[in-house]
Amino acid sequence: MSQQFTPNNPLPQEAKVPAQMAVFSPEVEAEIDGHLAKYPLERKRSAILPLMFIVQRERGGYLDPPGVAYLADRLGVRITDIWEVATFYSMINTEPVGKYHLQVCRTLSCKILGAGKITALCSERLGIKPGEMTSDGMFSLSEVECLGSCGTAPIMQIGFDYYENLTPQKVDELIERCRSAQVSNGVR
Repeated sequence: MSQQFTPNNPLPQEAKVPAQMAVFSPEVEAEIDGHLAKYPLERKRSAILPLMFIVQRERGGYLDPPGVAYLADRLGVRITDIWEVATFYSMINTEPVGKYHLQVCRTLSCKILGAGKITALCSERLGIKPGEMTSDGMFSLSEVECLGSCGTAPIMQIGFDYYENLTPQKVDELIERCRSAQVSNGVR
């Protein structure tokens, strides 16, 4: 049986248990309770992904160690279980990201249709490389695995929205729309 995280029952030495656990407002706790109510008590770990989105939103756009500790405690799972899910999905950020997180698909269809050029253009326009954030915190850039829209490649995701059939002109327009706050940054 796997060891569960609780404040009085920390994980083995090799798993890092943060010194603090995230705390949320009563409104956020109610939102979390609403998601947990959708699952049988013995299957509450099934709510891990929707709860990650809430914690990510509330913790500044990424899942930090105190947020992970909160989720592990709330769901009765190991901290490692939370990190395993968080690092699998590209829509869960485990490091700080910019207000506008540009995620360019790099898999085959997108690559064949010019994703590399789109990434290079974004890098040039923003002055950052994939994996970096602009000094003002406005933009971050990532290359991600398949976004599932191969027929409209190359594609970029910002927040929860897709931008398809990208061209250099579309990318320039999109960056300018972000700068003027005409694009959703995905915070819901």
